[in-house]
Amino acid sequence: MERIGQVNRKTKETDIQASLSIDGTGKSMINTGIGFFNHMLEGFSKHGFFDLNLNCEGDLAVDGHHTVEDCGIVLGTAIKEALGDKVGIKRYGSFVLPMDETLVLCAVDLCGRPYLNYDASFTTERIGYLDTELIREFFYAVSYSAGMNLHIKVLDGGNNHHIAEAMFKAFGKALDEATTIDPRIHEVLSTKGSL
Repeated sequence: MERIGQVNRKTKETDIQASLSIDGTGKSMINTGIGFFNHMLEGFSKHGFFDLNLNCEGDLAVDGHHTVEDCGIVLGTAIKEALGDKVGIKRYGSFVLPMDETLVLCAVDLCGRPYLNYDASFTTERIGYLDTELIREFFYAVSYSAGMNLHIKVLDGGNNHHIAEAMFKAFGKALDEATTIDPRIHEVLSTKGSL
């Protein structure tokens, strides 16, 4: 059975259609109207082996905030929908990703309880047309919409592009591990019996 989440979300600020296949090969078609953000989501998809189609028409004439945050809401909702009752998944995943001078740690717990621990800073306000402060907003929206405990920590870094890219790729790798089916897990990986 394919694990796919499909979400359509329309507000006065954004109109988003997305589909996510957990068991993909890393193919993506991304259009958010923000080139660097597209690039980040493509990296998440490629390195997490998720097939992700996402199209967003947002109020970019205002700024990028609604677009980035709402894409996070939609992606988190798609992850939650695709995983269903979470039977058989590893639940936990972590990855430390190097990118030149940068090193980023990401850890995920698909426990159903949202929490974001974000330890990152940038020395520039924008990368391309993406406001760097919106990166935290994106991951916050994903964690709360998916119901995941998400830790992202920049251990070392200097180049802002590398820091952002390593964060998205590390998230993809950690989520790939957490969503992997383990044949030893017959129900859900919790003493409570549900996630």
